[in-house]
Amino acid sequence: MGKRRRVAERRNSKRPAMVGGMIAVVVGGAGIGVYALYGGGAAADDTSAAAAKKPAVKTGPLSATEVTTAARSFLTAWQQGKVTQAAAVTDDPAAATALLTGYTKDARITGATLTAGTPAGDKVPFAVKGTVTFEKTSKPVAYDSALTVVRRTEDGKPLVDWHPSVVHPALADGDRLVTGEAGDPPVKALDRDGGELTAKTYPSLGTVLDGLREKYGKKAGGTAGVELRVERGKASKAKKSSDKTLLELSKGTPGTVKTTLSPSLQAAAEKQVASRARASVVVTRASTGEILAVANSNPNFNTAFQGSLAPGSTMKVITSSLLIEKDLASADKTHPCPKFFSYGGWKFQNDDKFEIKGGTFKASFARSCNTAFISQAGKLDDDSLTKQAQQVFGLSLNNWAIGVPTFDGAVPVQSAAQKAAELIGQGGVRMNPLNMASVAATVRSGSFHQPYLVAPSVDDRTLAKAARTMSAKTVSQLRELMNYTARYGTAAEAMSGLGPDYGAKTGSAEVDGQKEANGWFTAYRGDLAAAGVVQQGGHGSESAGPIVAALLKAGG
Repeated sequence: MGKRRRVAERRNSKRPAMVGGMIAVVVGGAGIGVYALYGGGAAADDTSAAAAKKPAVKTGPLSATEVTTAARSFLTAWQQGKVTQAAAVTDDPAAATALLTGYTKDARITGATLTAGTPAGDKVPFAVKGTVTFEKTSKPVAYDSALTVVRRTEDGKPLVDWHPSVVHPALADGDRLVTGEAGDPPVKALDRDGGELTAKTYPSLGTVLDGLREKYGKKAGGTAGVELRVERGKASKAKKSSDKTLLELSKGTPGTVKTTLSPSLQAAAEKQVASRARASVVVTRASTGEILAVANSNPNFNTAFQGSLAPGSTMKVITSSLLIEKDLASADKTHPCPKFFSYGGWKFQNDDKFEIKGGTFKASFARSCNTAFISQAGKLDDDSLTKQAQQVFGLSLNNWAIGVPTFDGAVPVQSAAQKAAELIGQGGVRMNPLNMASVAATVRSGSFHQPYLVAPSVDDRTLAKAARTMSAKTVSQLRELMNYTARYGTAAEAMSGLGPDYGAKTGSAEVDGQKEANGWFTAYRGDLAAAGVVQQGGHGSESAGPIVAALLKAGG
């Protein structure tokens, strides 16, 4: 929900007085209301010239007292069930009123106690304890949340910066909490060996399990129970986010769904992403498309399947296939790699402004020379790269059916400088590790196999197919390019010791507002293909590369 008022400068380093390390939240008796906090009483009746004067708008960072007072006022009113009063202490009273009303009406949470913790600047954490009741069944609920206090621009008033996540951290804009009979029966997800997959054992699989339940809950033969859940709104559904169970009041009977995940590779993937912030990785079987592992540092969003990020130079695998097919490049033929190349009004350059004089296309690919690709932009139609991605690699058609929600890549038709930028994985191109693992798999196997997490035989769904395959000559050259890069190019250090049947491509994608680029790496070894990204990781050879290489070795 959009904000009605903009908020300005925030915090102060002072801290409020504590009672036992906590901000005291007044409950019962004479609670502290908004009127008492912000004015009123006899002073408001003063009609002197001084009082009639419009007070100056307070600006600057919030004091510790202002943060504490606003937080206490909001939490106290919410705890006492005074929804209108609590909403008035936020910068979006209408949105706050709707969600706080639904907290008792739809989520059926009563008797809530809200205990504030120690503020950190303008942010105040708090703990929630209450009771969820549906018909004759009740269960306690407890979780932690946080709020941020901001200063309203027009009058300087300290208010709670309203977001649905204040009510519960799992809520996004448009979502709501609901208690009732589950929309979908629970599922018991199994790995390829028959072992149970749980979010407790594999934290990255929380969103995957939600997706499996949504897709197969009613088909797998289970019966629904009663639960408190997050019901997704339009914005979340547009991002393909699934409903989320927060608390089971009565258990349903789960159906069983078998996946293609390898327990050993999944455990290894979880361990790898845990070592890096904002890391995501996918491992597939190249010859079939089976997904063997998926993991994310952030368990609350499946970037590996649903991320939409510029893939940087890993896109050069697709671009190379296009240039080779159109006789604009050949692995062992001389190919230009100048320091700079201008196209469409933009001046493009290589990392550290390097150049390769008299080198081959294979040398340019292995060292990730941007200008070697940009220099060919004028010889390509505006839709050439889009068609190549769709027809050969099965991307950018939004038709993958892997068993859970995915983003299937985007390679929009562009012109001028944006067309050139797409050749090196910038501009409008968007991918995720699942997409780029599939690209490596297509090179390794020679043809596109749509990745899948649940076998199509489970529900008779149709997997996406590519319109055509590359010639044997093109496939052979792509393998040569990726193999040379894994041996002698930018991927050599990460892929050391994994040969000889291997290939790789590194990538770094610049993002506006980020100090460091996103680091990418896609590779294959034998019949395994994998890709990973570390957001703000810098060079892919140093960030995502070791993660991908470790998993190719573990599955070897």
